[in-house]
Amino acid sequence: MRALSPFAPLAIASLLMAPISAQAAAPVRKAAPARAVAARPAAPVAKASNEIIPLPLNPVIPAAQRVCSAKTAAGLGYTMLRPASGPMPAASDIVLVNYIGYLASTGAVFDQNTQSALPVNGVIPGFSQGMQMLAKGGIARFCIPAAMGYGAQESGPIPANSDLVFQVELIDYKTAAEVEAMRKAQSDAAAAPATAPAPAPKEGATSN
Repeated sequence: MRALSPFAPLAIASLLMAPISAQAAAPVRKAAPARAVAARPAAPVAKASNEIIPLPLNPVIPAAQRVCSAKTAAGLGYTMLRPASGPMPAASDIVLVNYIGYLASTGAVFDQNTQSALPVNGVIPGFSQGMQMLAKGGIARFCIPAAMGYGAQESGPIPANSDLVFQVELIDYKTAAEVEAMRKAQSDAAAAPATAPAPAPKEGATSN
């Protein structure tokens, strides 16, 4: 619902306070009788269903978002949804991403996460290759053939020999050395003893 303008009450008040014109003061002509309007039939009431909703509740992605517009020489499909420029992660880097993964055949979502830190060389080959094609701020859809995914191996909700699709946003990335330095700094800060503040001098105290 749209909020009313803060000037709306003033406008209404001015209308109420306006003098009645001669035309408005004239007797009102009797209106013609209104035609009877046929009543609309009432909407049917839905019956209660005993069907149980399976959990977790995962959406199904439409078919148009399960295909890609280009392909690498290695066979990885991709569509750049929001291109970005700049340096890209290397295989040894750690990426911070938002992603959603779903089956190419049905669109059933099997995984999704935000602000997820992942090692580029510690994921399936298709996802790893895709990460190295994105600059910070970029969003892409990657169509990963089974051979670059889990292959003939079943993995949780992912059946064997499944082609996969991922939409991925690269938020940031760091080198392994940068991540290790950050961890060490945090560890040192947590281990350092808190320094007690020096006591304040007492009021009125004088030195000899």
